[in-house]
Amino acid sequence: MSIDNAAAFTDFLAPGVDADEVPELDRLLRARPMLAAFTTLFHGSEAEVLMRVMVLGEIGRTADMPRWSPDALRARFAFIDPVKLETVLRRLRDHALLLIADGQYLLSDIGRNACAALTMLLELSGDEDVELGFLTAQLAGLQAVDGDTGEALQQLLGKLNDLTLHFEDAIASGSEFRILSARRRLAANARWLDRGTLLLRELLADEDIPFERASLAQRIGLAQSRLARVDASFQRALNKIESQRVTLGGSGISSSDVASWLRGLDAAALAGLCADALTPCPDLTLLAGGHELLDRAEPAAANEPVPEAGASVLPAPDEAPVAPAPQMEDLRLLELFGQRIERLSAPSSLADVVPGGSFAQASYRMSLLALLRDSDADGMREAGEGPIADFLRMPVDVRFSEDIQPVDDDNVAAITVGEVAPRMANQP
Repeated sequence: MSIDNAAAFTDFLAPGVDADEVPELDRLLRARPMLAAFTTLFHGSEAEVLMRVMVLGEIGRTADMPRWSPDALRARFAFIDPVKLETVLRRLRDHALLLIADGQYLLSDIGRNACAALTMLLELSGDEDVELGFLTAQLAGLQAVDGDTGEALQQLLGKLNDLTLHFEDAIASGSEFRILSARRRLAANARWLDRGTLLLRELLADEDIPFERASLAQRIGLAQSRLARVDASFQRALNKIESQRVTLGGSGISSSDVASWLRGLDAAALAGLCADALTPCPDLTLLAGGHELLDRAEPAAANEPVPEAGASVLPAPDEAPVAPAPQMEDLRLLELFGQRIERLSAPSSLADVVPGGSFAQASYRMSLLALLRDSDADGMREAGEGPIADFLRMPVDVRFSEDIQPVDDDNVAAITVGEVAPRMANQP
């Protein structure tokens, strides 16, 4: 990195940290020409950005005529002011998005890549969830050219989990309109979910796929399965709302129809409806219903004695009863297993570490190892405090495979082939 580029990060990085020491910046610094192309396109006002993107896209759209003369460009963009058109072309040319060869304009390699990326985004912009379609298309492209699909899989998993939380919030709200909106959103993403499932099948069919990437693909498959089942949850929630819907007399109009009509009104119309129906301070001189008045009138009409009103004095204060202490969770098995893992000085197989005691205890140890492995993959080892957090921060690596081996144990017949390996001091 040059001195000027290193100095540019001084205001952003913590004291004593050099930009060359930040691995997250290395990939971006190597892609500076491509990032500079997008900076050129999207710097300035909205009108300037739209003009640059439109001119660049039109120049790259015509495959039969990859080179344009200045007169041909002026004729193609006759609806743009000639001075403004020249300003746009000069900016694209000065930042290497356009080239001039033999007096004619043509797209540079960076300009064509930027134009292709924008074309994909604009093509998907009509969908309600452009992100899922773009991420699925990106994964398909990387898989087709044998590219690194690790980051694309992470982005896709994040989007699927975000959709799951959105749908769960809609169901928990109990709002018919939010549930129907979420259901439409699910239907709009159905084709991307189907295509993502096909891509995952092709990805997992590769025998040389790394274990971490296969595990990530399986988690994506589970997230897609949850989304595939959420439509049934929508229907159950709608059925529950249907059972509680109120019909206004014999008009056939339900409370949902009224709510939908009110949602379609603007603020002024709603204020007009409430003008004569609400008062800032309601008159509470007499607050009683017909049944209460009848109960009072009947004894008086029959000349019966009216019982005196009951005393309305609040009871004397009393100390709240002392609640028993909550039952503490028994973590002795976790602590004993953690001590066993700490004593490991060399990689040990799961068959030597997990069995012992009852089948339930062995299953508990196996689940702890799976949790330890998943927390390492998700970067959660430094989160939280307590015995469980201490267990997740143990310096060991857990590896599983798809094979099964028999175990000489009275309570466990077979176990997954794998190992638990302690990390050495010089091992990352």
